[in-house]
Amino acid sequence: MRSAVALLLMLSASVAVLDQASAQRAPTTGSASATATPSAVPAPAPAPLAMPVSPLKCTNPNALGVSRTVEIDTAGGPGFGGEHFKQHDFLRNKEVVLTFDDGPWPTTTAVLKALADECVRATFFPIGKHATYYPEILKQMHAEGHTVGSHTWSHANLERLKNAAEQKAEIEKGISAVAMSAGVPLAPFFRFPALRHPAEMVTYVGERNLAIFSTDMDSFDFKMRKPEQVVNAVMTKLNKHGKGIVLMHDFQTATSQAVPDLLAQLKAGGFKIVHMKAKDSVKTVAEYDEMVKKEQKLPTVSTRPTSSVVRTVE
Repeated sequence: MRSAVALLLMLSASVAVLDQASAQRAPTTGSASATATPSAVPAPAPAPLAMPVSPLKCTNPNALGVSRTVEIDTAGGPGFGGEHFKQHDFLRNKEVVLTFDDGPWPTTTAVLKALADECVRATFFPIGKHATYYPEILKQMHAEGHTVGSHTWSHANLERLKNAAEQKAEIEKGISAVAMSAGVPLAPFFRFPALRHPAEMVTYVGERNLAIFSTDMDSFDFKMRKPEQVVNAVMTKLNKHGKGIVLMHDFQTATSQAVPDLLAQLKAGGFKIVHMKAKDSVKTVAEYDEMVKKEQKLPTVSTRPTSSVVRTVE
């Protein structure tokens, strides 16, 4: 009996760690904005092993759900999204891929809840620094069956950096930070910040066997303050084009509030969700793993969630 109680307490503690988001920091990143500075980077996990994901059971009988799951072979660095890459258009009429950039952030939890309520899977492109701020949200992303790629270390516009070495460091540190924070291998999916694609880095990413994702339609949600504006922007473009890979930002408050209504309108409009998975995972590079570790500042021993450290008493 005692052992059963102890097991229940341990499981409850694990769920609390997964669900609790850290206190929100002031935003510093939009679609093409400046970067944030982390206060601490968690020590990386030893070479992570693949963690099996058992998607949560759908308990909503009227859920939008996922109509089709596709596997992407990223060898050679294929490009997706008709705004820049037109070779691989795999979507049928009325099919939609939902993608979210710039997380994880406290706003991401609302996005995850909305997706879970409708049993929908999406693809996320997290920023490396943000991943170090909110690893528990990143872990939740993965645990709920979403695909996690990368979006550089600090969301820098690679075209404005001095040289190829700095550009590669932005890409690789982002991959290392997200993988270290998630504790599992990532999908070899990459999106360039602000959809700026320096030719030399397109070649480099291809040599790393990372698929490059542009978009078929950009919501431009970072320019919007109301959720209804986000929904209208996405649905207007989808109704015009009939299908597509949609780019949004889970970092944006309006977007996080818009997702429930967006999913409802997709369902009402007869659109179907396609979920992308990768055939293989990406391997981090030791040199850049070390760079991320050096970003660590004043680490503490405690790994307790904020809710167990700070509580309102009056």
